[in-house]
Amino acid sequence: MEREKFAELVREALDGLPKIFSKKISNIQVVVEDEPIAQNGLLGLYQGVPFKHRGVWYGNVLPDRITLFKRNIERISGTDDEIREWVHKVLVHEIGHYFGFSEADLRKLDEQ
Repeated sequence: MEREKFAELVREALDGLPKIFSKKISNIQVVVEDEPIAQNGLLGLYQGVPFKHRGVWYGNVLPDRITLFKRNIERISGTDDEIREWVHKVLVHEIGHYFGFSEADLRKLDEQ
């Protein structure tokens, strides 16, 4: 898939977030990279200070960052529709980290 088309899927996923979440997201950037440095199958990565750990001291900091790894998502997808589904799923997962959920917490939510 062309990079711009993939980036458009990311924008669609962001625009489709429930307002209850999107209103609380601030100081964050979402980027697309081809692959992580370590070839470990990673689909996405959140880097930053989780929302629940921010206090009155939080300010004047670089934006948190969510990275989606295009080629790894494409590898596990057979169609453009599957890529769209994975982009949404990975983005929501990484936003879960933004809100302070651990991997274990997110896995439990996925099982429900």
